[in-house]
Amino acid sequence: MTVTPPRTPEELQGSGTPPDAPAEEGSGVYGESGPHAPTSPAPGSPPPAASLPSPAREPDRQPDRATTSAPAPPPPPAGPGTELAPVSRGFLAKATLVTAVLSVAGAVLGLARDQALARLFGAGSETDAFLVAWTVPEFAATLLIEDGMAFALVPAFSLALARRAQGAPGDPVRALVATTLPRLALAFVAVSALIAGTAPYLVEALAPGLPDPALAVDCTRITALCVLGFGLAGYSSAALRAHRRFVAPAAIYVAYNTGIITAMFVLGGQWGVRSAAVGVAIGSGLMVAIQLPSVWRRLRHRAAEQAPAAEDAPAAGGADARTVTLTLVATVLLFALCRQSQVLIERFLASTLPAGAISHLNYAQKVAQIPMTLSLMLCTVTFPVVARALADGDTERARDRVERDLALAACLVLLGAATVIACAPQIIELLFQRGAFTAADTAATANVMRVYALGLLGQTLVGCLVRSYFSAGRPSWYPLATMAVGIIATSWIGVWAVGPWGVSGIAAANAAGITVTAVLLLWGMGPRSVPIRKRRVLAELSRPLRAAVVATVAGAIVAGRVESAPASLAAGSATVAVVFVLLARSMGAQGLVPALRSVRTVTRRLRHARHR
Repeated sequence: MTVTPPRTPEELQGSGTPPDAPAEEGSGVYGESGPHAPTSPAPGSPPPAASLPSPAREPDRQPDRATTSAPAPPPPPAGPGTELAPVSRGFLAKATLVTAVLSVAGAVLGLARDQALARLFGAGSETDAFLVAWTVPEFAATLLIEDGMAFALVPAFSLALARRAQGAPGDPVRALVATTLPRLALAFVAVSALIAGTAPYLVEALAPGLPDPALAVDCTRITALCVLGFGLAGYSSAALRAHRRFVAPAAIYVAYNTGIITAMFVLGGQWGVRSAAVGVAIGSGLMVAIQLPSVWRRLRHRAAEQAPAAEDAPAAGGADARTVTLTLVATVLLFALCRQSQVLIERFLASTLPAGAISHLNYAQKVAQIPMTLSLMLCTVTFPVVARALADGDTERARDRVERDLALAACLVLLGAATVIACAPQIIELLFQRGAFTAADTAATANVMRVYALGLLGQTLVGCLVRSYFSAGRPSWYPLATMAVGIIATSWIGVWAVGPWGVSGIAAANAAGITVTAVLLLWGMGPRSVPIRKRRVLAELSRPLRAAVVATVAGAIVAGRVESAPASLAAGSATVAVVFVLLARSMGAQGLVPALRSVRTVTRRLRHARHR
């Protein structure tokens, strides 16, 4: 089999699908028929690097061993899994770009949702009641979409795809769906009903000092419906990402927030803050609907292409069902549940403070978490790559990928955290200070957000590292133990700090607890996960951290000298970016180099598209 090198955008002008793209439908990264698909490696040649290269490694400059005089072995038979050949640098760059763009769109709509909530209902007891009910979708999203189910299902689907590529009897992917989806769907329905039935007890346990528990109970019962929607959405997202389809999974929060915003404006006049709870239920259904066409095409296409023998299907189904064991699901869900319990601790402690404390904490977290969310976009894209590498037995490739992800994610989140800390009052004023949200709410929220941002690096490291523990599809109790230690630290510090410092003390406890968990996860990396080089990673993380400290101070000084909030934010954030990039580059931060290279690549492509 001959591999044609990837062509440049200029070479692709006026042409259709490049010759190296698989003929099969759905081979592109942008959707079901995109033009840039990964290619199969030449026999005897080294596998392509599954990442953006660091300065120390330039795989594109290495000689191709397939072009030497040694006779090449015969090409392998074209199997059903050839569309999932080792990914190229361009594939990851484009997939990350698409995921980031759609995730930013979802985050912007999330800010618009919070702005609408603040404008329509303010930051008082009514909003506090809804935010207690908001605990249900927050937990469900973490358990069923972002962390929990993805950590169990992406490796399972990756292993099924690897078995399919190796010519396993039947279709292991369809067998996995047939044996897991019905049982999980029944479990989602049962949990939804359980939450709705026990809503009064949940509200009492979550916020015993709430002034209007009846309103919180109503909102909790409505939002309980999202468990079914989130569960099916998370299952679909895991299946599509394992197939390297990222458009529909990245767009789910666009659909979700659109449903909430629409419901608040349409029903808010009659139903009050209950309209937001109705929007949560509607939005969860839209998250499923937006992915169904892509999932259906993948399964239907494979069914038409490969009809397994009836006697082979049960054996395949049983083998792949065992990849999603009860122990694996338990370790994954318990970790995600333990991590999300930070929110329970925060709201429990904040419910004893004056009205509005829960709202200030919520708005501060929503804004401060944006840098973390963006920094984890690459990890979302590369998680199936790491899982597939381990399924193929390529530990070195998985290690290199994880180390590069950590370096790049740290640079991105530290740049964002520096901006948030330096320009917190200006950000909150521009986003929320209107309607029922007053200047006093802005000051309180900005103070909390600055403290909360101190834990963003820990949040990001936990998100990156925990994927390594579960990428092999094996149960591991160590992440749960580290998260439990972090939760204990959060609880003790929060109880001690809430008296003298109020909501800021709660945010400080959050930052301290998640940082403890991140340190323990990094320390435990080894045979039980992906064996990264810990000393090298720590040395690399220290470079952008030092640059972020200096950039924060410089940005805060510049922002404080400008009166207008928009001009102050622009001046402060620009100062942070310039100082951070200059310092990080001078110190040789490896995570900065692929980020800048990606920006230049995207800029060139956009410029080329504009001149076409």
